[in-house]
Amino acid sequence: MKGIRFILAGIVFGIVMSKSEAVSWYRIQEMFRFQSFHMYGIIGTAVILGVLIVYLIKRFKVKDYSGQPIVFHNKEKSWPRYIIGGTIFGLGWALTGACPGPMFVNIGQGYLVMIIVVFGALIGTYFYGLIKNKLPH
Repeated sequence: MKGIRFILAGIVFGIVMSKSEAVSWYRIQEMFRFQSFHMYGIIGTAVILGVLIVYLIKRFKVKDYSGQPIVFHNKEKSWPRYIIGGTIFGLGWALTGACPGPMFVNIGQGYLVMIIVVFGALIGTYFYGLIKNKLPH
């Protein structure tokens, strides 16, 4: 089975998210109330690792799983897209206590109410697809 490594990566991701308490609603609320550095440390570590990994991919011309070169394209810099999108994402995160990755980890931990959150995220993604041509990209 060719996709087993992706399944294993997802399992490892879930374990790391769970053990680091990054999926904890209480930790997320602490972050939004500026009561704890815990989540900022996790997010900062992820950003630093992301920068390092992108640098290494570019430096060593790493190829994807099908042998194609990984190419990064520059994005158009416009403030409205980041302000509006970040506000919507942040509100959803603050209201539900989870961003996309932890939603699934929480379901795996048995918090089945998160199925409603996943359903809402899918509806929001579908709605975005319907109106994306009218948005400031």
